[in-house]
Parts: sequence; C-alpha cells; structure tokens
Amino acid sequence: MASFMVNVEDMDAIALGGAFLGTGGGGDPYIGKLMARQAIARHGPVKVISVDELADDALCIPVCMMGAPTVMLEKLPNGEEAREALAQLETFLGRKADALICIEAGGLNSTIPYAVAAATGLPLIDGDGMGRAFPELQMVTLTIHGISATPMVLADDKGNSSVINAISNRWTERLARCQTVEMGGAALVALYPMSGAEVKRGILRGSMSLIKEIGETMASERKASRNPADALVRRLDGNRLFSGRVVDIDRRTIGGFARGRAVFKGMEQDEGRTFTVDFQNEFLICEDDRGDLLAVTPDLICALDADGGLPVTTEQLRYGLAVTMIGLACDPQWATPEGLELVGPRYFGYERDYVPINQLSR
Repeated sequence: MASFMVNVEDMDAIALGGAFLGTGGGGDPYIGKLMARQAIARHGPVKVISVDELADDALCIPVCMMGAPTVMLEKLPNGEEAREALAQLETFLGRKADALICIEAGGLNSTIPYAVAAATGLPLIDGDGMGRAFPELQMVTLTIHGISATPMVLADDKGNSSVINAISNRWTERLARCQTVEMGGAALVALYPMSGAEVKRGILRGSMSLIKEIGETMASERKASRNPADALVRRLDGNRLFSGRVVDIDRRTIGGFARGRAVFKGMEQDEGRTFTVDFQNEFLICEDDRGDLLAVTPDLICALDADGGLPVTTEQLRYGLAVTMIGLACDPQWATPEGLELVGPRYFGYERDYVPINQLSR
C-alpha cells in the first residue's frame, strides 16, 4: 500500500476509526486527537509509510499509553511524556529511531503516535501489533514472532521515568504494570525497539489505512443522518450482535486495569432478551441470556452509540445508554495456538474455548 500524508483535518476520522477498532479500550482517542492536531498544526503533516518502504536495518519504535483508560478521564498527559520516553530509549540504544509504530489499532494509542511523529518529523508505519486493542503489553503479534518488548522506557506526567529490561514480554508486562500503578495508573511508554526486518515479519499491515477508512465511513454515514452500524458490518464483513440499553454496570479499576461487566436489555428486534459483555479495558466476551456465545476474544466486540452512531469505550458505559454491538473476525494470527495462548478466552479466566465468530449464528 502506498504512503500517504495525514493532516490536521484527518485526525477526526482517525480518532473515530481508532475508537471503533479499539473494542472499547485503548483509552479515549479524543485526548490523543487533540495532542495530534496541535502537533501537526505546529510541525506539519505526518507521513504514513508502507512496511515495504522500510530498510531492513531501520530502527522502528512503538510509542503508546499504558494503564487503565478510566484514569485518563481525569489524569491528562502533559504532551511531553511520550516524546521523553522515546528520547530516553534512543539514548539507551545509542541510536535515533527511523520510524514510529502504533502498538495497537485502538483508542488513544491510535492517535498519540501521530502527535509524536509530527513533533519528531519521523514517519509512522502503516501497521500495528494487534489489529485492535488488548489490555496487556505482551499481547501483540510481535511476541508470537519472538520480538522482545525491552528495553522499554516509561515516563509519567511528573517527570519520572525508568528503563526496564526483562527476561520475557510477560515479565515486562508485570514489571511495567507495577510501575504504571505507582505513576498514578497511567504512563507513556516506548518499547519493542525493532529492526525493519523484524517489523516486516511481525506487524499487522495496513492498520492505519483501515482506521482512517473506517472513520471516514462513519463520518459519511453520520453526515447522511444514518447510524454507521450497517455500513460497517457490510464493509468489514461483521456480525451485528445486538442492540440494547445498559441496565447494570459493574466497573472497577483493579491492578491498573478497568475490569467489569455490563448487562443490556435488548431493544428493537432484540426486545425481550438480555445480554452481558465482560471487559478488561477492552470488551472480551459477549453472551445472551441463554448463555449462548455471541463473540469472544480475540475476535473484536465493538460498541456504537445506538442514537448518535459514535464509538463507545468501556469507561463511557453508563446506565440507560443505548448501544449496538458489532462483532468482527480477528487477524488470522490470533486464531493460531500461539495467538490464543496470548489472548484467548482461557488466558482471561473464561472456562471456554475460542469459537471463531464466523462459526457463530449471525
């Protein structure tokens, strides 16, 4: 896919698309959108390049937010943390980065890298490590391909920072999560430094293009006074899971994660039924009142406001909110034994096996 430029005006669509693919997590993209718009207005547009344009010896670094999305509603980044994390990782490695990467195609982490790219003049790669959002930092296809998360740098809004070297990506998550909690529940990080050759092997391609296209579709449908749900289901070959109104919500911030369950009372064609959706930062499993599975991680469960058609994140769920839930098939890498070990339902404590969404009733 060819490279393209991202201007201030493009960030609205990118924030929309990222929020949708974020499966309820990744943080509210609005904050990252404001940071990116400001950086692009000041420094100029961001170039998004194809993976194939990378030299094999290029140094590529993802930058992202780590922590509970609920924290970001009250604890805004000051705009310098991500650049500080990147600069300190470059110093540690003794080399400047050649390109930046989005670690996940969702929420805040689909917009913050644009702010850093604009401020540094570095290109952003058209791809990511998840094709959606997941709650733990080892949950990327890079792990499947043996790429190390460390050395990693964390930076907070107070000026604190630290470097982590760990024996595995799972240990990186454990150590970094503890520090993130101590940093107030959220930190900006630079991690998974890798070569262009490793990027070509491990990344999910075309994510940034897809995010922008999804956002543009949503904006076009909303401008025509249509809810984008039907258009997105057609474009992404998805499943409409249900439409319902929140009648109960249990949400807590535990160990640096926003965990909980939402109960929905069915609306329209789903009148008379109830549905539950469990989440850990992201929506993970959707069932109906008979206990039938409608969708489960690593497939995507995406929420749209049933009235306005805007993406809904887990921290935005509230009593009375009407939503339409859409299910999408995950990238094939996640459906492998190695992928399911990282992000399958049993990892999250559910006593059931993964069933691909295209094998569940539409």
